[in-house]
Amino acid sequence: MLESPNSEGQALFQIGPAFFRQSSRPARDLGVLAAAIYKQEMGHLQVLDVMTGCGVRSQRYLLESNADWIWVNDANPELAAVLAKNFRPLPPERYRLTTYAAEALFHECYPQHCTFDLIDLDSFGLPTAFLPGCFRTLKPGGLLYVTGTDSRTLAGHNPNHSQRLLGAWARSHPAAHEQGLRLLLGLCWQQAQPVGLHIQPIFSYFQGQVYRVLIQVTERPVQSCMGFLGYCHHCGHYQTVAWSHLSRAVCPHQGLPLVLSGPMWLGTLHSPNWLGKMQQLARHWGWTEQSQRLQIMHQEAEMPPYFFAMADIGRRGKMDIPKRDRIIAQLRQQGYQACLTHIHPQALKTTASFQTCLQIAKHLQIAKPL
Repeated sequence: MLESPNSEGQALFQIGPAFFRQSSRPARDLGVLAAAIYKQEMGHLQVLDVMTGCGVRSQRYLLESNADWIWVNDANPELAAVLAKNFRPLPPERYRLTTYAAEALFHECYPQHCTFDLIDLDSFGLPTAFLPGCFRTLKPGGLLYVTGTDSRTLAGHNPNHSQRLLGAWARSHPAAHEQGLRLLLGLCWQQAQPVGLHIQPIFSYFQGQVYRVLIQVTERPVQSCMGFLGYCHHCGHYQTVAWSHLSRAVCPHQGLPLVLSGPMWLGTLHSPNWLGKMQQLARHWGWTEQSQRLQIMHQEAEMPPYFFAMADIGRRGKMDIPKRDRIIAQLRQQGYQACLTHIHPQALKTTASFQTCLQIAKHLQIAKPL
């Protein structure tokens, strides 16, 4: 009995024995949008999909981002038949199908001087082992789309593991999922340095237990945004800590040492310029949900590298969880920046301190009409 084809965007595909996560479509949508912008601006787009699965992502880069050519690869030889079937309707001169292990794939690229405008590395766990090959195979100015699925390590529940695989000590705290994105960005920065490259985030996206970051590499020196994030478990205070101030990382409210995570990327989480172009294209394509998501990401792009969960405000204030929109409105009225975050459905990002948010929440609780 033949398997019925699935559809996503303009792609028609069968899954076969591949792992496929339907819920990850928003991350694929964002990748397609960014790739399409790159093609429009640069006039060319050659893609390497290192771990393609059933190939839906690769199909969409061809059909929707208008990629000139794509190398479609997966290490599982059992996927060869389903990939051949899925790509059969497409022009054969626009793609190549292989089933190499990732390291063998990169070694195949080296002698051919084969480099790419976009490399999609959708690996399980952490991408550390594959990043050197990606940076040697990526064109200057090209895009690298990286995945992390080891949420336990990225969210700070296994600091020894994060030290070994990320070169960072990660601890758990309420904004740990944003920390996971910043650890991935920091890992990319560290891996790019030995080959004389620098990175700029295009966007960083978290959904469920999956972390995805899209970076642009450049040979032009970029100011380092690496540092540490300090958190006080006693009062909820966050602050960034530079390398030179590690010995003085103390909570100003409690006088106690902060719990530190890092080093990690503390700069912008997304590029406002890229997000603006992606949102415009999403609107043009009628992608309302992605346009709304990009709007939230645009607002949070240059905010501090943490967020405040409403549940934490309610718990520490010993009150019912207040209305987030009312707190944001009050923060803005007092001159602070404040917005939603795509990372947590019940949290806010702001330039105000946690203590200021707590005071506003308590005031709103007292002033609440009976």
